[in-house]
Order: sequence, then C-alpha cells, then structure tokens
Amino acid sequence: MFEGLNEIANLHIVQVGTTVVTVGGLLAAALLTTAFMVGSWLIGSALKRLRGRTREAASALYVVEKLLTYSLVLFGLIAGLSTLGLDLSSIAVFAGALGIGLGLGLQGVVKEFVSGLVLIFDRAIQIGDYVEMPDGIRGVVQEIGPRATRIRNNDNVYLLVPNSKLIENAVVNWTLRGETRRIHVPFFVAFGADKDKVREAVLEAARDVPFTLPDEGSRRTQVWLVGFGENALNFELIVWPTLEAVKRPKAMNAAYTWAIDDALRKACIEIPYPQREVRLRGLFGEEGEDALAALRLERREHAQPAVAAPSVNDAAEDLLQPPLEEEPEPAARRAAQD
Repeated sequence: MFEGLNEIANLHIVQVGTTVVTVGGLLAAALLTTAFMVGSWLIGSALKRLRGRTREAASALYVVEKLLTYSLVLFGLIAGLSTLGLDLSSIAVFAGALGIGLGLGLQGVVKEFVSGLVLIFDRAIQIGDYVEMPDGIRGVVQEIGPRATRIRNNDNVYLLVPNSKLIENAVVNWTLRGETRRIHVPFFVAFGADKDKVREAVLEAARDVPFTLPDEGSRRTQVWLVGFGENALNFELIVWPTLEAVKRPKAMNAAYTWAIDDALRKACIEIPYPQREVRLRGLFGEEGEDALAALRLERREHAQPAVAAPSVNDAAEDLLQPPLEEEPEPAARRAAQD
C-alpha cells in the first residue's frame, strides 16, 4: 500500500523549467498554505475579540491584526511555492509578465488594497471614528478591509466605501481628536420678539437636555441672531454636546429642536408662518394726506417706542474669546503610536 501511495505522490503533473511538480508536492503545498491561512484567521479572530474588550488599545491592536494576517497569508503562499520545489528566482521573468497582466486587469483591486494599507498606517481614520463623506454617507468605521472600508450608520445599515474614496475625497472625521464638537441648531421667531426673552428661554431648554456639556472656558452654550429672513428672525443655538451625541447627529438635532419648540411655546414667543405683507404707498394717484382724505380716514399718531436696554450678544462675546487650541491626543492613542 505504501508503495502505491508513493507512486501516486511521485506522479508528475507538470514541469516548470527544470522543476517537476508532483501530486505529493502539490498536496503538501496546498496543506501548508491552508495551514497558514487558518492560522491567520484564528489569530485575526482572537485579536478582534481582544480589541472588543480593550477599547483603549483598539487602534493599535487593529494594526497588529492586519500586519499578522497579511504576513501569514503571504508567507503561506511563498512556503507553498517552495514546497512545490519551484525556484522563485527561476520564474522571475514569468512572474514579471504575469504581474503586468494582473496590473492591467486588476489595477482597481491593487489600488484599493494599497489605499487600505495607507489608511491603516496613516491612522487619520481609525476603527470607531465617526466620519462623513461628501456625498452624505455618515457612520462609524467598523473595519478597513483590503478592498473597502465598512461603515455602519445609525440605522444599523452597513455601507462599503472603497478605500481610495477615503483618501482622494475630503472626509470629515467628527471624532478624530478631542471629546466633542460645536453644533449649530437653527430656529426662527417672529419679527418683534424680545431677543433677550428668546435667548433666556432657549438657553434654559438647551442646558436641560441631558447630553449638553456644562459651560467651561470657551465652550459655552449660546444663542446667536444670524440674519433677517423674509418672515422671521433667524437664530442659531450654539451648543457643545457629548461625544456620543455627536455620533448621532439627526437624533441630536431633533432633540434640541424639540426642546427649543417647547421653550418658545412656554414663553409665548411666536413661531411665524410663511406670510407676505403688502403696503400701498400710492392710492388713486394720491399719496400721503391726499390719500387719507380720499379714503375719509384720519391720521393716527403712533407713540414713540421706548428705547430698549442693551441685550446680551453671544456672538460678539464669542469673538472676544481666544481661539480654540488643538486638543492633546488621548493617552491611549499616543501610546499606540509610540
């Protein structure tokens, strides 16, 4: 039986140059390559579980995971070719020609693979970051793969974004450094509303929202009057929410908008409807006193409005604050980089 197995193992399949590929060599190469790939998968799975338990060193573990898994697969392929008895130097010309063909046919795949390596080692985008693409795609980075980056949005939908898009396009990383970001929430009130009353009502409502951070230094909750609309005064609530709230922008804006509406209704501040105001300056070819006489109307004397006291202008005070300094990197990320 052993002689029969030996004959089968030594059976010639193909000859490459001076090297003869046998059945036994092919099986040994396949087993060795498979062993390396299985080892790569096991190590990758173990590091993924460890990364889920240790959030502080998650980014460093992810880099180690990718290095080990890619290296093991590469070594497995090289070991398999060596087990076949192939002299890698003797097939350099063939490999070069094959590489040119693959480069022409699979240049897109190679481009995405290299882009993925750049993302891993550049570390401008890391696992757990909340990113926003120019086309509106937003979500948490789950994995940077060899072809695409997997992003999960807040609706639990997974999006596959080609790695090259994250390098070639302007990507907003909302959680790259620091703990929070400043958010602008627009709202409108009717002309003639008391600005101070609007400010006090909205500030109180915003500070009652549980994920609003307390005022600290230049990070303060404010209300800005940003413009005069066709039907209303345009305001913005300027607020610093927690990092978890920043990762859920739609729910965060909805929560602040709800609180603002409740505050304005409670303070009896009018939220305007779309409207048009038409004033006739000429009537029947007459103006002024002649128009009033033609309509048999009397001129009414309007009382002069009282001079209002100066109100608090948050936007002006914000300009007097020193510029925000770049926040130091978290200790875990500095340790991972070292």
